[in-house]
Amino acid sequence: MKPKHHPLEHLVHATKWSWQGFKAAWQHEQAFRIEIFASLFIIPLAFYLGESSIERVLLLGAWMLVLIVELLNSAIEATVDRISTEHHELSGRAKDLGSAAVFLCNITFIGTWLLILLN
Repeated sequence: MKPKHHPLEHLVHATKWSWQGFKAAWQHEQAFRIEIFASLFIIPLAFYLGESSIERVLLLGAWMLVLIVELLNSAIEATVDRISTEHHELSGRAKDLGSAAVFLCNITFIGTWLLILLN
C-alpha cells in the first residue's frame, strides 16, 4: 500500500496541526495560559538551579509533563463537551480523571524540584 503523503509532507502537516492545538489551548484554556506564563520563570530557573545536565533535564521534564497532561486534559474536556453539555456521570468522571492526572503531574513537578533543590 502506497503512503498518501511523502514523509516530509506529513511532517509539515503534523507540525501545522500541532500549532493549531497550541493556538486552541492558548485561546480557550486559562490554565494553559497560566502555565505558559509560569514557564517564563520556571524554564530559566531550571537552567540556573540545576547543577548538572541530568538535574536540568529532570527539572524541565517535570514541568513539561505538567504542560503535556494539561493539553491532554483539555482534549478530554473538549471531547466530552462536544458529545453533550448535559450532566452525565461518565462525562463528569472523565473530566475528574483528567483533572486528577493534572494534579498528579503537579505533585510530581513539586516533588522533583524539592528533591533536587534540597539535596
